[in-house]
Amino acid sequence: MNGLYLVIISALVFVLAYRFYGAFIAAKVLTLNQYKVTPAFRFEDGHDYVPTNKYVVFGHHFAAIAGAGPLVGPVIAAQFGYLPGALWILIGGVLAGAVHDMVILFCSMRYDGKSIAEIAKAQIGDKTGLATSFAVLFLNILCMAGMAVVIANALHDSPWGTFTIGMTIPIAIFVGIYMQFLRPGKIKEGTIIGVVLTLLAVVAGPAVQASPTLAPLFTINATGISIALIIYGFIAAALPVWLLLAPRDYLSTYMKIGTIGALALGIIIVGPNIQMPAMTQFTAGGGPVITGAVLP
Repeated sequence: MNGLYLVIISALVFVLAYRFYGAFIAAKVLTLNQYKVTPAFRFEDGHDYVPTNKYVVFGHHFAAIAGAGPLVGPVIAAQFGYLPGALWILIGGVLAGAVHDMVILFCSMRYDGKSIAEIAKAQIGDKTGLATSFAVLFLNILCMAGMAVVIANALHDSPWGTFTIGMTIPIAIFVGIYMQFLRPGKIKEGTIIGVVLTLLAVVAGPAVQASPTLAPLFTINATGISIALIIYGFIAAALPVWLLLAPRDYLSTYMKIGTIGALALGIIIVGPNIQMPAMTQFTAGGGPVITGAVLP
């Protein structure tokens, strides 16, 4: 099958789902009202509650929701063939993932920005709230462990990768300060500066890797990468959201969407035939990445 068909089908499914099903969820299920004042304005404190440009908010949530999916997903899906993964992205994304994320975000917003554990406590009871807290804690541990394995395997003993990823942290902090204090409201300026600096960090990677002085500084083993992730997670959660998390996620969204767009454009231009089988012998289990079947 020609890869162009997958691009066209995917684009049509997402556009139509956004226009009709997304509109239904927004209007009939969540009954959105653009005139309601959000918690960011009602409880503005410069730390947890900060009114933020809608494009930055979109980038922040897009990157947070995507998470390690673009890294882990294709690696796992490849062992089953392209069809199960494509169906899961389209059907699962539209009917499950997107609805889940949208509903949770709006529930949180209508409960003054509280977490799902606090919402469960208010709606159902103290015991349910406590159980939900532990569930969220364990899920976060599993998620961090899974991401740590993938990221550590990708970055260990790679000065180029470590340098590029590491540089996004000071870049994001600078962009956050720039848009918050130096040039408030100048989203375009902050975006251009941040994206250019991020691309420079990618381009400068080979020079760092070849440098006898800099390479050892950015050569970290798998254990070191895992520890660094834990430290970063704590610091990022403790700092004001506008200072690190929001600008870093916002800038990384340009990289993610840009990569997806470039891949789609390349497929449109080249029109390659898909060499991978629609389903492999590993759909029943025994694959090289995970041993389970395509339907656990």
